[in-house]
Amino acid sequence: MLSRRAKSLLLACGVCAAILPAVAVNASGTLPPGFGDPGAQPKAPPPAPTPTPTTIRPEDETPVVPVRPARPEPQVQETTDSALADLEMLPPPPPPPLYDIPAGTERPTDIVGVINVTNRGLPIDAFGDASGPFLATLMQRLDAPIPSRWAQITLRRALMSRVTAPRMIDPADFVAARVRLLVRMGEADGARMLAQAIDVVSYTPMMVGAAYEASLASSDPAGLCPLIQKGRESFDDPAWPMADAMCAAMEGEPGRAGALLDEARRKGARGIDLLLAEKIVGAGSGTGRSVEIDWNEVPELNVWRFGLASAAGVTLPERLIGPAGARMQAWLARAPMVPAGDRLDAADAAATLGVFSSVSLMNAHALAFDMRAAAGEAEAQGSLTGRLASAFNGEPADRLVALRGIWGRDQADAGDIYPRLILTAGAVAQLAVDGDYAGDVDQIVASLFTAGMDGEAAAWTDIVEGEGGSSLAWALLAVGAPRLTVEVDGSRIRGFAGADGDLRARMLAAALAGLGRMDDSAAIAQGIDVARTDAWTEALDRSASAGQGGTVVLLAAVGMQVPDWRGVPPEHLYHITRALRRAGLEYEARMIAAEALTRL
Repeated sequence: MLSRRAKSLLLACGVCAAILPAVAVNASGTLPPGFGDPGAQPKAPPPAPTPTPTTIRPEDETPVVPVRPARPEPQVQETTDSALADLEMLPPPPPPPLYDIPAGTERPTDIVGVINVTNRGLPIDAFGDASGPFLATLMQRLDAPIPSRWAQITLRRALMSRVTAPRMIDPADFVAARVRLLVRMGEADGARMLAQAIDVVSYTPMMVGAAYEASLASSDPAGLCPLIQKGRESFDDPAWPMADAMCAAMEGEPGRAGALLDEARRKGARGIDLLLAEKIVGAGSGTGRSVEIDWNEVPELNVWRFGLASAAGVTLPERLIGPAGARMQAWLARAPMVPAGDRLDAADAAATLGVFSSVSLMNAHALAFDMRAAAGEAEAQGSLTGRLASAFNGEPADRLVALRGIWGRDQADAGDIYPRLILTAGAVAQLAVDGDYAGDVDQIVASLFTAGMDGEAAAWTDIVEGEGGSSLAWALLAVGAPRLTVEVDGSRIRGFAGADGDLRARMLAAALAGLGRMDDSAAIAQGIDVARTDAWTEALDRSASAGQGGTVVLLAAVGMQVPDWRGVPPEHLYHITRALRRAGLEYEARMIAAEALTRL
């Protein structure tokens, strides 16, 4: 039965009436209404939220014909981190101007974005002739973050790409929907950059609210200043007088800032929200006014509280950060006023989401190490950063020992090692391909794939095949290598089943079929009904056939609205990888498939 959350998505867009009713692919709860529930009724899309500080089968033994591919010598590409955050390649954007832009000189809003096909963006027609309200409703109701790091990386690129606004929607409102989704994904910097890609004079109320959220999620209350006039015109809320007061203080007008805070009180500003604004006012005016922040009576964090506290260097209590979810962890990971050592757990969370690349994660740990060293703090023997240094700079034998320690292979309970696999990708890429490492090849290949180093991973093919069997490394190469260089057959697929029964084997078969590396019979042999369709699969197929990569990526995320990979049905992985491949995003499809097998 579909979950209530997932049932809130598709029919509300109004275009879904054109999609034929069909049966659900499964009962996993990952799809919206109209994508599997023919009886669901349309709902009107919710109004744009007012920016406010106080709100926020069993195995089928049918034999599968073995595939015995050619085994050319793998070509090792230059070591790069393909998951490197797109933003790291771009110069910082200029801040929005605080002055009026003469009429007719504002930037156009019909084509907006900050990356393009030359720096990993999607083509300008990535959303084709899809309906704007349809796309915006999917974005507004998508439950983000999603469980897949690589699906999120791909979705971020789609949202930030310089694309043409679709039909039937105000272009600024389409940008606003993209910005808000980026914020919910934890992509604070990307959201702010996209919001600044159009001029404030062109902002709609929805765009004002989106830019408000992006500024606070990126710990930048000064980013609210260009929005004050439009915010006050659009929303009767104490957030805007408080924002006005903070900006007045930053402009050297403490008297006006005090009067504006009084206005905010009259409008209902109270408690922690007002205190945080007063703290920013005190810092901005240079008065040295002391404001004590007490979190004891605060029940939860929202974007206002996070943004002002992190900007002012106020410590956020763990009891509030934990329940706030992964997106706020990702915001915290890049908050510049928070000490680097206090951001390491958040950096791991950000990397797992896809907000941080392996290089960014490594840099976060290195910065914390440097700051501790500068403070004269001795690094504990066997510490993570010490092992990381050995993994990069030690003797060959010492490197593997260090990597094993980072992955937790020397611990009885290693926990979730996925962030550690991301962290070590650069060091693993420096290892020579050597049979002496055969016992660690699963972790080696998995680590390389977390950073998208598919060529480097393929170089380990002979070591992996020399071990035989249905190892993790074999499965990862089967779905993730640039071309199929390992032997695949039904018995090896069935042998890949692990503690979760046949789920891993079914996911492997689904990915191989979706990627076109085996006939659909491989998936059918594992009990996957690849022929069964519903409105979601039909929408994916239509978008892929039309070459609408952006729409395909968004719909792929719609099919992954669950807490973790165990909730993603194999049928969904089949349709997602198939649609991405057909839309020209085969590399991304392979990385998503490899991630699925790594994290199950």
